[in-house]
Amino acid sequence: MAVLEIRDLHVTVETEEGTTPILNGVSLTINTNETHAIMGPNGSGKSTLAYTIAGHPKYTVTGGTITLDGEDVLDMTVDERARAGLFLAMQYPVEIPGVTVTNFLRTAKTAIDGEAPAIRTWTKDVKEAMKGLRMDPKFASRNVNEGFSGGEKKRHEILQLELLKPKFAILDETDSGLDVDALKIVSEGVNRAKEKTGMGVLLITHYTRILRYIKPDHVHVLVKGKVAEEGGPELAERLENEGYDRFFAPGEIIEA
Repeated sequence: MAVLEIRDLHVTVETEEGTTPILNGVSLTINTNETHAIMGPNGSGKSTLAYTIAGHPKYTVTGGTITLDGEDVLDMTVDERARAGLFLAMQYPVEIPGVTVTNFLRTAKTAIDGEAPAIRTWTKDVKEAMKGLRMDPKFASRNVNEGFSGGEKKRHEILQLELLKPKFAILDETDSGLDVDALKIVSEGVNRAKEKTGMGVLLITHYTRILRYIKPDHVHVLVKGKVAEEGGPELAERLENEGYDRFFAPGEIIEA
């Protein structure tokens, strides 16, 4: 069993107004074979948490620790974190003109494993994963995310997840912009990957609709950069019914 542990994490970001605190003491422990859902209003620090774990240079850790099986993640470069078993599915995947999906995937797999996968086995694995995500085979020859629809971008993220087989997957609002059919297909891909590898999942979302397909073991509510409440799947249902009003003072503005 692998363990991703976040302890008293404090993170800031530079804005036009100066240094702004975003995370104010977040603590989480995620084991492999577990699914943790992070919920909360806009501006609560959910995406900041995801990008900080992955190593985005925009965010500055001012306190606390992140460890993976006892190893200091914050001392690792972004590529070292990926090789250690961390994977981030981005909310807004970027375009990479001139790089085909086929080349991107094989290069990523080679970088993660330290050696190139055998062509015959790799080709079979890619085709099976694409079939499971109901992706046109022609998709493999397109440039990464160039001209992709929102649903295609998210399916490509999950295609990477299935093929790279990380220890922990951080899914940053993977459900945003997906229609009902695409949401189900993407969720099935995440569930397949977890079933095959036993990976841990940190799922960031505003809504419970994706949690109908990807069942969480634990739910954490992030408000103002702190974990305000924790519980099981029933907590997500309560949030769906009641919203986040109870975490704010009467009349306090909640960011839309």
